[in-house]
Amino acid sequence: MRKQDIRRRSFYLRVIYALCLVGATWTHFQVALVHGLDWDYGGVARLTQVYWTSLLFVDPLIALLLLVMPGAGLIPCVAVIVTDVAHNSWFALHHPVRMDLYLSQIVFLLFVAFTVRTAWRGATSRRTGLSVID
Repeated sequence: MRKQDIRRRSFYLRVIYALCLVGATWTHFQVALVHGLDWDYGGVARLTQVYWTSLLFVDPLIALLLLVMPGAGLIPCVAVIVTDVAHNSWFALHHPVRMDLYLSQIVFLLFVAFTVRTAWRGATSRRTGLSVID
């Protein structure tokens, strides 16, 4: 496969990742808008509160990094979705969760897991600008 094709595929994958993170940001934003940044999410553990609230700021930052500094955005993207699914899986064992949101996180994790190698190869090739056409 040509380098240009790899870079193009990487760009498209990173756009999809960024859009998913923006969608997650919207969910966190709605919660913050209704309840405020210091909401206790109905009395959950303090670390869970901090983690979920932090995603309001972390997710859009990673989305931006995926587009402007791809190599710097892919690692935190993987870290966030892995920790989010791990945390929410643990949480779901002890509390009811919105299954649609939880399953969408699992689907995103699987999508990232199966495509991140291509995204990484194209993002770390010689030229990593936003242009998909050389």
